[in-house]
Amino acid sequence: MRMRYSIVFLFLLAVSLSFSQDRPNNLVKKNNYETDFLLPDFHASRRNLLRDSMPQNSVAVFFANPIRTRSNDVMYEYHQDPNFYYLTGFREPHSMLMVFKEPRMIDGVETNEIIFVRDRNPDKEIWDGLRFGVEGAKERLGIQTVLVNRKFADLPIDFTQFDNIFYILPDGHVDDDNTERGDLYSMVRHFKRKVDTLDDPKVARKLQYYMNSLRQKKEEEELALMQKAIDITCEAHRELMKSLDTNFTEYMAEALIEYVFKLRGAEYPGFPSIVGAGENSCILHYVTNRRMLNNGDLMVVDIGAEYHGYTADITRTIPVDGTYSEEQAIIYNIVFEAQSAGIQACQPGNKFWDPHDAATRVIQRELQKLGITTKRYEARKYFMHGTSHYLGLDVHDAGLYGSLQPGHVITVEPGIYIPEGSDCDPKWWNIGVRIEDDILITEKGPVNMSQSVPRSMDEIEALMKVSSDLKDFIR
Repeated sequence: MRMRYSIVFLFLLAVSLSFSQDRPNNLVKKNNYETDFLLPDFHASRRNLLRDSMPQNSVAVFFANPIRTRSNDVMYEYHQDPNFYYLTGFREPHSMLMVFKEPRMIDGVETNEIIFVRDRNPDKEIWDGLRFGVEGAKERLGIQTVLVNRKFADLPIDFTQFDNIFYILPDGHVDDDNTERGDLYSMVRHFKRKVDTLDDPKVARKLQYYMNSLRQKKEEEELALMQKAIDITCEAHRELMKSLDTNFTEYMAEALIEYVFKLRGAEYPGFPSIVGAGENSCILHYVTNRRMLNNGDLMVVDIGAEYHGYTADITRTIPVDGTYSEEQAIIYNIVFEAQSAGIQACQPGNKFWDPHDAATRVIQRELQKLGITTKRYEARKYFMHGTSHYLGLDVHDAGLYGSLQPGHVITVEPGIYIPEGSDCDPKWWNIGVRIEDDILITEKGPVNMSQSVPRSMDEIEALMKVSSDLKDFIR
């Protein structure tokens, strides 16, 4: 009898275990959110590298970004200061970070870093979302010392003991939140009271130099997030090419692009999407995006998805009706040749501006051949911006603009813009072309991280003949 019960028990136990593997229960913890964020060890390594750069007996102070008002009591969606995020991984406002070169005894505790964060507040969290609080920050950030932000005002720290106090104050106006005793406004105000070197602009420049030096080289885990943002952006470009026709408006094209961004997991656009057709193709940072599209229009599409803080920046110039006109094709191929020369110049050890010089030489030569200019320097009227910038946590990311080194990611984006009324044959008017890709510098030369979206004129025209499932949805 006991043997029979034992067999039945084991059978039921086996069935139960098998069933529980197929169906989660309350004892199985499920993670409902992404897990591919940078790990605390990454941010800790960045703080350690910062310490390595700092002189003896020094402290570096960073503040979170302010909360920005859009209108009345409506706020912009919060975005953390890139330096603060790079060093901590923390995305909440009203925070402050102190990094000491050597361990210090602060209020009876020896530490080499302190982060000040908001305390938990169930009444506010029900409106604005959960906060880490002190305990959550200790558990998840890996920072030695965590204090509630309101304690900074009374913290017994003597800044005169440091030979160097480096800091970057928040950019722009900081509102005073009367309901938060330790808000950003309070911490900045008390920091200014405690430190008497705030009038020296060299202090902020020195710390930004340290951060630029660190951030310009991307580590493997950063490149993985950047590639994700770039892949999402490339997909948005491809879907637009397959969907676009003359029944669209600029804002409909923008809607399709940003739909793909969200559909594939991007938190935001990395910058306002530039979708400019016709005369708007000649406005470098056109973001109104309200024009209707017509046959014969050329459209500049400069976009970038942001994924876990890292942004892409990719531009294509496409014919609204699917075919480049003769004049459009001529200008497009000049820019294509210029960009190819710029990408080829992205070699380790070259100067940062070498890609720009290479692209500029092509544009100067070809515009003269066409008679659009008569002297080489006149090309500046139609190509008036730099060819490259660093890319990363900012679309115009931190960097030193010295020599190109493995791990740097830059854009290569020459353009030609000939607005109506230009001093040339009117057949060229309202042709604006920009081609931009995201280029990783490696020991073996440049790697185009955005190569999955067509770049040549023939490839773009071919893809525009392919239909997308999104076309009917967006119209």
